[in-house]
Amino acid sequence: MAALFPAEEFARLKKELVLFRCALSNMEMRVWTLLEEFQNLQTYNPIEHVKSRLKSPESIADKLKRRGFDLTAENARNQLSDIAGIRCICSYERDILKLAEVITRQPDIKILKQRDYIENPKASGYRSYHLIIEVPIYLTEQTERLPVEVQIRTQAMDFWASLEYKVRYKFNDEMPEAITRNLWECAEKISELDKQMFQIQDVANLTRQKK
Repeated sequence: MAALFPAEEFARLKKELVLFRCALSNMEMRVWTLLEEFQNLQTYNPIEHVKSRLKSPESIADKLKRRGFDLTAENARNQLSDIAGIRCICSYERDILKLAEVITRQPDIKILKQRDYIENPKASGYRSYHLIIEVPIYLTEQTERLPVEVQIRTQAMDFWASLEYKVRYKFNDEMPEAITRNLWECAEKISELDKQMFQIQDVANLTRQKK
């Protein structure tokens, strides 16, 4: 779909993607710094692992078309907030808000949007905590500020979201009602599993302290 961009706009888009790649690297470094601290200076590390991705020109073109925008580099930059994305997978649900708070306290970032899909799951059952954060990119002659999407979820939530995406893709976002209902039920079970695993960990900690 990159070919759907006019040649001149595609050349501009490639330059924009260089900046978004820098913004993603900026956010990755912030998260890896926190991870180093948690692992080596703190008593508890809430981060299991981290994933990141930069949208491809094909994916950008597809999303702009679905939203009714012309395929221009300017629209890609101004209308899409998830070109650069990073996902933090936490051990337990309680870790999610704590990590979000640590990230959003950093003084040189700007919070553009926050969505708590854990407290208020999507109709599909999807659960995650989303942030759109604007980070500074210091270039030779100017400073650019670009959005990076940050998703924070547990391993169980990530497992469900990954499989739900694959199922939804097969039905081109128009899933039968029975499958939608089953996915919601699975999401509820996974949420309950998250809570049970935390309770087990809590009991294990108390037992160890008594010994």
